[in-house]
Amino acid sequence: MLNELGKIFIASALINNFVFTRYLGLCIFFGVSKRMETAVGMSMTFTSVMVISAALSWLVYNLVMLPLGLGFLKIVIFIGIVAAFVQAADTILRKISPGLYYKLGIYLVLITTNCIILAVPVINADEKYNFMQALTMGLGSGAGFSLALIIMASIREKLELADVPKVFQGLPIAFVLTGLIALAFLGFSGLIRL
Repeated sequence: MLNELGKIFIASALINNFVFTRYLGLCIFFGVSKRMETAVGMSMTFTSVMVISAALSWLVYNLVMLPLGLGFLKIVIFIGIVAAFVQAADTILRKISPGLYYKLGIYLVLITTNCIILAVPVINADEKYNFMQALTMGLGSGAGFSLALIIMASIREKLELADVPKVFQGLPIAFVLTGLIALAFLGFSGLIRL
């Protein structure tokens, strides 16, 4: 069982990284990866939302929706679960760390509609993962997104000191970097992609 969970974690964090191999969640990725402080804050928030929403979605899907024959409503229900939890996280973060809350700004609210947050419960349901596998998928995906944010933030902070041509400054160089990092992450898949 531990071997299976390890495979799910590694696959979701590195091999099938949502940012670098599936190209999902790029809005938050590019918006928050300018500074390391906001990248780390978003990483912790995003990962906790991902794990808890994966757990709640699994419980609702397997204990309520499937027995009632409501599996076809999974996307709508998962969006509702994620939205409710993100609203709670928004309120908690505003009280605990107002500075980080204001630095994250609109990107904290965008977690609600982030395709990665929604993709994890959908993949869990489609793959028929058990509860521990669903939690591992959520944790691995959160760790992969965190890794992507932290790598990108560290490079973008260094780029502020570099002599980047004017036409590449800002978002263009971020896209180039993302492509190069995605090529490096392709190595985790064994260089064979179908």
